[in-house]
Amino acid sequence: MKTKFIDNKSGFALDISGLSSIQSNNTELFAKFSKVSAEMKKIEAGEIKNPDEGRQVTHFSDRIDYPSSSLFAEVETFCKDVRDGNIVGGTGKKFTSVVINGIGGSALGPQLMNFAINGPYWNELSEAKRNNWLKIYFTDNTDSSGITDVLNVVDLEETIILSISKSGGTRETYNNMKAFEQVYTKAGLKFAEFATAITMEGSQLDKYSKENSWLKVFPMAESIGGRTSETSIVGHLPAALTGVDFGEFLKGAAYMDEMTRCESVEENPAYTLAACWYAAGEGKGNKNMVIVPYSDRLVLLSRYLQQLVMESLGKEFDLDGNVVHQGLNVFGNKGGTDAHAFIQQLNDGRNDFFITFIEVLTDAQNFTYDDGFSMGDYLHGFKDGLSNALRSKDREVIEMEITDINEFNLGMIIALYERAVAAYAELININAFHQPGVQAYKLAAGAVINLYTDLKEFFAENKGFTGSATEFASAIKTDAVKDVVGILDKMSFNTELVTRNWNESTNNWSYTVC
Repeated sequence: MKTKFIDNKSGFALDISGLSSIQSNNTELFAKFSKVSAEMKKIEAGEIKNPDEGRQVTHFSDRIDYPSSSLFAEVETFCKDVRDGNIVGGTGKKFTSVVINGIGGSALGPQLMNFAINGPYWNELSEAKRNNWLKIYFTDNTDSSGITDVLNVVDLEETIILSISKSGGTRETYNNMKAFEQVYTKAGLKFAEFATAITMEGSQLDKYSKENSWLKVFPMAESIGGRTSETSIVGHLPAALTGVDFGEFLKGAAYMDEMTRCESVEENPAYTLAACWYAAGEGKGNKNMVIVPYSDRLVLLSRYLQQLVMESLGKEFDLDGNVVHQGLNVFGNKGGTDAHAFIQQLNDGRNDFFITFIEVLTDAQNFTYDDGFSMGDYLHGFKDGLSNALRSKDREVIEMEITDINEFNLGMIIALYERAVAAYAELININAFHQPGVQAYKLAAGAVINLYTDLKEFFAENKGFTGSATEFASAIKTDAVKDVVGILDKMSFNTELVTRNWNESTNNWSYTVC
């Protein structure tokens, strides 16, 4: 089998010579890709590829037309007007910051983009060095500390709050949006004059934002999933507000899309990756996927791929309804930091993984030392040394190269993994585009939230009641004692409804309704 794919135009390269499991007995595996190619064509032709939700999957095809669309132009114009001060907040001050309020793909993609292209210290640069583009912050959880930390560094009068939620009903994003609304109102400001959104037309968020005359609302397609949304407006607006050339990013993605439409596994880097994952894990995900980019700027790539890969492939049932419990665990950080972290286990511990090194050929600066070697020489040496050490222990290694960290190359990497995930899903006959496990978690969380209501109703009628969590659970007629413990503990620190005291006789906490 061909062990190295090289694209001489972009400089992208994929080397699988260190993956022994794919080097032999691959005829049967490669034969499976005729069906994979047929199914990938159906995706791009607009057929329903998410049968559970009855919807198309259009991120591959949409990014072909998006750069020439009126929506693309509208985003670019909006962002330039914000930068130039033609669009301002309610007090007339020029915007200097944007807070991206989203979760999952609505935050991970924009975070990766900003970190990779603008660097980790973008917000610390002067306005001149940022060319008047905005600072960018993220709230990607329903944790009040995240909002508190953002509020400590932004000026409300100069800050856009951008809430991203396709359905508009994502609770974490909704909670943060309402919290920001409360903060602005408390400060005597009209939240609507600082609020923007990306959401599906007709969604809960779309209706709310329009009813309240928000500064700007942008539509997103129903056929774009969160974890595959970075090449859509979800990635565009945050990027354009910080001066990233999103058009160039889309060119890179489209370029990789073109390369990965090839039906030959050996000439298609996405199919090659999918075949490697299948061979390494015996088609059952028996080995973990380790992602190690040799670049500080790409440190968030493993987090981004965790969602893309694990949410797409971690499924209980296949398309025929069989229980399969498929998936690939993804973890990683960056090289060569990892050589002083978890690489010890990878080298000497369980052989339950395959590793992908991603090398950036161009050094940001040429620091040289008295031995004649540069910083980049050492980083490359550490990468190849680690690769060789792992190979000598029969660990499986994939190596990837890009020439530089720029919008085009980042677009290629994201498009590569998107298609590899979709192809691998066809190999193992699962639906890559739904997330029933996430929905199950949301339903289970809702049951816990309902206990809050039951307890508050009990409090209202039983002032002074004292007892253990078990007694409180019995009083509200639930056997979910563990959940009641957690709620009472949390409420005792954050409300004036209940207090917690240590009971020496029971060697446990006792709670009293205030």
